[in-house]
This record gives sequence, structure tokens and C-alpha cells, in this order.
Amino acid sequence: MASLTYELTLAGLAVGSAAALTGIGLVVTYRATGVLNLAHGAVAMICAYVLRQLAVGWGWPLPAAALVTLLVVAPGIGLVLDLAVFRPLARREANPARSLVASIGVFVLLVGAAVLLWGPGARDDAPVLLGDDPWTQLGVVVALACLVGAVTRWTRFGRELRAVVDNRPLAALSGIDADRVAAAGWAFGSFTAGLTGVLLAPYVRLDPYGLPLLVVEVIAVAVIARMRSLPVAVAAALALGVAQAQLTRLHPEGWAGPLLQAVGANLFVVALLVAALVLPGVGGKGRDALPPPARPGRVPGAVWLVTGVLFLLPLGFAGADLHTAVQVPALAVILLSLVVVAGRGGQIALGQAAYAGLGALFTALLTAGGVPGLPALGLAVPLAGAVGLLTGWPAIRRHGLALALVTLATGVAVSRFVLTQPYATAGLSLGRPAGFSDDRAFYALELLVLAGCLALVAALRRGRTGRALAALRDHEPGAEAAGVPVPRLKLLAFVLGAALAALGGGLLGMGLRAFDPEAYDPVRGLLWFAAVLVLGADSLLTPLAAAALLTTLDAGGYAGTAALVLGLLAALTGRVPPLTSLLPSRTRPPADVGGGTASGGPAALSAGVTAGAGDGPRPAVRRARPHRPAPDGAPPPVPRLHARDLTLTYPGGVTALTGVTLDLAPSRVTALVGPNGAGKSTLFDCLAGTLRPHEGRITLDGADITHRSAHARTRLGIARTFQRLAVFPSLTVEENVRLGAERGHPGGDPAAVERSLRLLGLAGPVRHATATDLPTGTLRRVELARALAGQPHTLLLDEPAAGLDAAETAALARALAALAADGLTVLVVEHDPDLVAGIAHTVHTMEGGRIVGAGP
Repeated sequence: MASLTYELTLAGLAVGSAAALTGIGLVVTYRATGVLNLAHGAVAMICAYVLRQLAVGWGWPLPAAALVTLLVVAPGIGLVLDLAVFRPLARREANPARSLVASIGVFVLLVGAAVLLWGPGARDDAPVLLGDDPWTQLGVVVALACLVGAVTRWTRFGRELRAVVDNRPLAALSGIDADRVAAAGWAFGSFTAGLTGVLLAPYVRLDPYGLPLLVVEVIAVAVIARMRSLPVAVAAALALGVAQAQLTRLHPEGWAGPLLQAVGANLFVVALLVAALVLPGVGGKGRDALPPPARPGRVPGAVWLVTGVLFLLPLGFAGADLHTAVQVPALAVILLSLVVVAGRGGQIALGQAAYAGLGALFTALLTAGGVPGLPALGLAVPLAGAVGLLTGWPAIRRHGLALALVTLATGVAVSRFVLTQPYATAGLSLGRPAGFSDDRAFYALELLVLAGCLALVAALRRGRTGRALAALRDHEPGAEAAGVPVPRLKLLAFVLGAALAALGGGLLGMGLRAFDPEAYDPVRGLLWFAAVLVLGADSLLTPLAAAALLTTLDAGGYAGTAALVLGLLAALTGRVPPLTSLLPSRTRPPADVGGGTASGGPAALSAGVTAGAGDGPRPAVRRARPHRPAPDGAPPPVPRLHARDLTLTYPGGVTALTGVTLDLAPSRVTALVGPNGAGKSTLFDCLAGTLRPHEGRITLDGADITHRSAHARTRLGIARTFQRLAVFPSLTVEENVRLGAERGHPGGDPAAVERSLRLLGLAGPVRHATATDLPTGTLRRVELARALAGQPHTLLLDEPAAGLDAAETAALARALAALAADGLTVLVVEHDPDLVAGIAHTVHTMEGGRIVGAGP
């Protein structure tokens, strides 16, 4: 028994050492560049193939082949990736989501290149580099970790690395060559990837799909280390490796036996899923969603007509065998799920292949139980949707890179524990529904289903929910402030995406007349994601074009062509726009946003509010008021917002608020002033619901709302704007304002949109312009109009004059004075002393997290 334990420990140390190398490389790359390199496993696979080609294929001596592979090829790949892919993104200050998409593109590109060069089959003759002694491998890992730690802590390069990590633009201004630091990080990360690949290749299946995915699984150790600590990454890798080896001793009986064995054999997958869900996320909330379309517009009818004719051609001109053609509509339905989740919702969803596989599996299980084909498919879709609900619920509060890791881990876990396990899939077959066994009949059925799904998603994108999803993608905090229930909407997108993917997966299995787990491999899910992003994630034309390309490019004798082409385009995401954006589209001409009244410039804003500032009639701004009777038919009183003894301390011990008490009175403008760091924005965010104080209470007419979310407070009548503009660039001006009316007030008044547009001088042609390229002054008014369209009783404004010229600031002051005169409660955080002096009834001065003075 002791001997077995020792042998298993040695085996676990070997696996753990390779995982530790991956963790070291990922941590160093992330610390030097800020990029979570999902292509790490693909680089490892390429280097393993190169070593095998040099040593086995060409007969080089193993030491020479290893030196060339590890010291020339591997770092060279890293330098090429830095120069061609990630440095241009860094110089454009691309958000983390775009960099992640580029790394997925590199992953797909390298997999496609390996398939083209070496074929899709597995190789079992990879050379052994360090022998079978795990202590040697462990020694290499520990020595490498110590070397990296010493360089980071005690050398000039290490100091430069830490400076670049903390603030790359500031480091560059200080004379540090940030590009050189990033290049060194990429070269070292690729070296560790190559070393991982050549160490693992002799013991696992060397093929273009298995090894990259295996290395992706051990990203868990870097996530556990929070992408920072090398000792934690090494310790986690070794512990997981040994634990996984020891679990092979368990042979439980009964129904749970196969599942427990699968968990024991895939412990890194479990660790990745748990770490991604539980630990603080990589990345954060903000600029980490997928970007909105660069040029929103409608595809002309002629393009749709040509597309429809092309999809109908196989029915009229192809032969009786439509084996390739029947895969296209089914795959298009799967890819349509990514249009909902990634295109419209902006979420990085890498696990759609799992839901497609579950759709096929549930359909096969139901038909095996005697349910006819079409009813079985109809039942499989809600079952997979339920799985999407269960897996999406814990994931919806993650953001950006953390969400990407959760969805990737979910997809890998479903594949490892369900789709590829004999206990779930042994003996399963999948046929076509009765009456549709012929290829033509089944293809026609698929086209009908695809048309229905396209109509459903088109209706979703045009409607109220579609606008809310676009707002979520464009600016999540702004969507919350507009009243969008973000968690609920994310969950809806995930469930609908899972259902569509399951429907397409079931159709794909029926078309192939078999349940094939490899058709739903997680690597295919990455390929599908890259294809949708390359072609244009928010276009309904994308799933049709992507399905046709993916199917036809690999239908010939050159497998891997689709991955190579799409991976290259995805890797160059910072330079190449989505291909569907290059098509002619029907867009409204940009409106003139100059200074005229019709165009919505300052003159229009001035005209809209001057009457309210003097003796004439005030602007008709209707507010949400408590539904309670008032004496003598008078309007009900405006709810009063009150903060008492608020205290908030940020992680690290920095106290931002200490015992702050503030009362906001109706029909008055209250201003918060003070130096940077005084706590103004923290207090503002506590009132708006973005932050929650650790102590104290926030009440609205005596009701405690301290723990109410931001979107719930919006529906209670508390609206806000942002210091940094929070408009939704893919929506028009009118759609931005309409979203505020729809989400900010239950059963919102349709006339509120028109009133807000007129009040802020946006009722002219500018209302039809998308918010992408409008000037700052116009966008400030759009944001304010959206807040007013929800009929609030309390308006919180964070630096409302930022970016405005003198005329626009004066017009804004008149508007705020008129709104307060009409009964609105207004709080302004502002650095412009002239604006504060001109509009504020009460001014509170903050210093060091306290209110130190108040006056008229």
C-alpha cells in the first residue's frame, strides 16, 4: 500500500510539474501584459509537434532539437504574437475582452495550422525530454520559479515589470520601455508553454485538439494564484496533480462510481470551475464586455434575398446526398445562440458547444425511451434551457475574463463528465424524425426551424428586451442606472442561448444520424465563438455565413482550413473589422448636431428651459410620486432621500466615508464639493446603489433602501448620471431615452420620451442618430434626458458639466434650475465653482471622507 501511494505521488508530481509550468507562464504573461493567454495550450502543442518533427521526423539529436524548440521556436512564437497581435491592441488601449478574443483567435489559428501540417490524428511517438523521473521535472519547475521570483524582486527589469503592471501609460512616461517588458513577458510565457508541451506530449495524446485543451484545463492553477503569486500557482499545481493521482485508487460501485472516477481523472477541470466561480475574478466590471458593433445598420433586403436563394439551392440542384448541406442550418441555429449571448448581450460565452451536445444527448435519450423524434427534440430544448439556468445562475455576477473562464470551465466539465462518459452515452444512436429520413425533406425541415429562430431573435433585438441587452453590452453600470435588472437579463440571455444551442445540436445529431461527442468538443466551441466574432456578433447574417464557411471549408481534403482562416482574422481583431460590417447596409444618414435649434444644439436646450427659469410656464416634467392620497387634491409630497452615519472602507484599509449624514430636500439643488479623494464619488455611489456602506442607513421617506440595488433604486424614482459618459453607442438617441422611460418607471408614460427629448433639445433630426460619434455636449444631454424619461423624483448628477463648453454649461444650469423649481430633488457633484454658485441652494464640502461644512 505504501509503495502504491509513493508511485501515485510520483505520477502526480509529474503532472503537477507540467501544470506548474503552465501557471508560471500564464502569471508572468499576465503580469507583463495584462492578457489572459488562452492560446498557451496551443503554443505548447505546436512546440511538442516541432520537437517531434525535428527529433523523430528529421532525425536530429534530441538535445539539439530541444534547444532549437525551447530557445528559438517557443520564444519566437511569443515575440511574433506580441508584435503582430497584442502590441497593437495595447497601443490602442483595447479592453480586456478584445485581448481575450485575440488570444482565442491565436488558439484557433494554431490548432488549424497543426491540423493542416500534421493531420488531425494522434501521435504516440513524441520523444521523452527529461526521462521518467518526476523529481527532475519538479526540480526544473522549482528552479524556474525561484529564478523568476529573484528577477522580479531584485533586478531593474523586475522593477520595470512591476511598474508596467501597475500603470503602463505612467511607466512609459517615466522612460520605461513598456513594449520591451511586454515582449520579454511573451517570450518567457511561450518558453514555459513549449516546455510544458514537450514534457506532457509523451504521456498524453499528442494531437491538435487534446493537448491544447488539457493545458487550458490547468489554467486553474493560475486562477487560484489570482494571476499574481508564483508560489501559490506552483503549490496548487503540485497539490492538484498529487490529489488527482491518488483519486485513481478509488473504485466505488453503484451508479455514482463512473461519475466519481471521471471527477478523479479531471480534477483540474473541477478546480478551474470552482476557482472561476468562487475566487475574486480576473478582470473586473467595466470595460471587459465585448464591444458594440462598429457600424450598426440594417442588412439590405437584396443581401437577404441572395442568402435565401443560396440556402435553397441544395433543394433544387444538389443530388440526393446532402450530407454536408444538412449540417449548415443546424450549425447556424447553434451560432445564433452566440448572437443572443455574445452579440447582443456582450457576454464572453465559450461553452455553447456543451449545450449543443446536451441537446443532442437529451434527444437521443428521449428517442431511445420511445418518444418520437420531433417531440423528443422539442422536450430536449427546455431541458437544456434548464441546465443553462442552473449553470448560468452562479455565473451571471461574474464579469469579463472571469465570466469567460466560468463558461469555458462549464463547457469542458460537461464534455468531460457527461458527453464523453460511457455511463451517459453508451449504446446511444440518433435517427431522424419519421417522414424526414430523406436528406431533402430533413434539410427543408431545418430551413423552417432556422427561419423561425431568426424571426424570434430579430423580434428580440428590435424590442424592449433587445434594447436592454444592447445597453447591458454597451455600458453595464449605465444599464443598471437606467433601471435594467442586469442579473435577470443576463440569465435570460444565457437560458435562451442554451435553448437555441440545444435545438441546433439536436438537429445536427439528427442530420448526421449519430450522437458524436467530438462534434461538440470544447475546442469546437472556441472555433464557433471566433467565427461569430470575426463576422460580426450582432448581425443575423453572421450565423448563416459562419455555418456555411465552417462546413464547406473543411468539407474537402484540407481539414483545419476554417480554423486557420477564422483564427487569423480573430487574432487580428484590433485591425480587421467584422466582415459583415463591410457589406452595404441601410443606415440613417448622420444628423447635423451643430448649434441650431432643430439639430438639438445649445440654442435648442436654452429655448427648452428658459420659460421654466422665469415667470412663464415651467417645463412639463412629470415625476414618479408615491401613490398615496394628498389633502385638498394637492400633489403628493416628493419622497425625501436621507443618508445617516455612512461609513465605508475599501479593501486594503482605506476609509472613504466616516459617519457621513446627508439630507436631500425637494425643490432644491444640493451640491457636493471638495478635493479629489474627499469621498464625494463614494458617497454619490452609495446613494445611487452602486456601493453599499459598511455602516449606516439610507432611507427614502423613512423606508430603508440601504441594500437595494442600483436598478431597484431607479425604479423607486432615484435617477443618476455618470462622470464618464454612460450612453449606449449602438442605440440611437431616441432609443437611449426610450430605455430610460421603459426601465426607469413601471408602466412608463410614453409621452415622457417626447417631453425629455424636447426639454433637452434632442427632438430634431439628432434623435435618429446613433450615439457612437456624437459630440460630448450632445451625449451629456442624452444621458440627462434618459434619466428624466424615467420620471424620477430625485436626480443625482456626477460631474454633469465635464466636457461641456461655456454655452453648454450655461444651458445646463438653466435646465437644472428649472427642474428644481418644478419640484425635483437634485444632487450635484461638481468641480466647476461657477456652476455650483449659480444653481446650488445648499453646498456641502467634503474632506477626508467627512462633510466638514455646509452653507447656502
